[in-house]
Amino acid sequence: MLKRLVALVAGAGLGLAASAAQAQEVNVYTYREPALIKPLLDKFTAQTGVNVNTLFAADGLEERIATEGAGSPADLLISVDVARLTRGVELGIAQRFDDPVLDKAVPAAFRDPEGFWYGLSSRARVVYASKERVKQTTIRYEDLADPAWKGRICIRSGQHPYNLGLFGAMIAKLGPEKATAWLTGLKANLARRPSGADRDVAKDIAAGLCDIGVGNTYYVGLMQQDPVQKEWAAAINVIMPTFGDSGGTQINISGMILARNAPNRDSAIKLAEWLVSDEAQRLYAEVNFEYPVKPGIPLAPAVAAFGTVKPDTLPLTEIARTRKAASEMVDQVGFDN
Repeated sequence: MLKRLVALVAGAGLGLAASAAQAQEVNVYTYREPALIKPLLDKFTAQTGVNVNTLFAADGLEERIATEGAGSPADLLISVDVARLTRGVELGIAQRFDDPVLDKAVPAAFRDPEGFWYGLSSRARVVYASKERVKQTTIRYEDLADPAWKGRICIRSGQHPYNLGLFGAMIAKLGPEKATAWLTGLKANLARRPSGADRDVAKDIAAGLCDIGVGNTYYVGLMQQDPVQKEWAAAINVIMPTFGDSGGTQINISGMILARNAPNRDSAIKLAEWLVSDEAQRLYAEVNFEYPVKPGIPLAPAVAAFGTVKPDTLPLTEIARTRKAASEMVDQVGFDN
């Protein structure tokens, strides 16, 4: 169900065509959780006077924009993983930004070589480990299929974009056959059916249901700020896994594409540039506990406490390319059953 995060300008709706009266607004379709995107958009509006009309959904936004066609009110699509950005490009709903400000702020590893999408923040897919029951401080992603962890692992649905990114990276690394065997082994080690969200993984570890789990780094910082959830965060250590002994930690991004038929293109570019500014990138770090994509922005102390992350060198486009195969692999092994 789509939800509005920011009140629409009186008398204006997302279905209205662009006009002079709408010149100072921008329409954002977003997969970002409302609590994570609203502080940034509110700050942008306060500084620029540009109103942001926002629609949130858990799935299907790129297809929605494609269906809306030339009359789509969407200006920007903000995604929580790279696969949906590349999917938008494949559907033909994106246009090139052609913006030197974005090129300067966002390193090449976090943007499309052809300029169709740009990363806004990054996060690592890591292992949450019980402080009481797990003493090791290193682990490989491949080890999650080791029978030594049988009945000890918690994870959210295999079809969630965060896990599809990890599973897709494993396909790219190992090939389909070995990746399928790995996922089958991981399934055999689960303490419960995949469900909930990353924070539920930490909750279940704190309750003793499992010993380790897979989650994104930024959720730990968010849990530490919550009166109830801080107990879950206190029960775990964050381990930065690697692919094999020489690879790095799997990284994914939140990012944006500029809609092909954006009715408020100038305002959309203004917002895009602001989201990669020093101020916005500090908010990604300090409020959302993410890794900024712009170099030189300090990490939140909670994130810095995890230690140095060594990003894996697998290009984000390779992770996106394997998303469909990863989804099919999840169904093939009955991972969520």
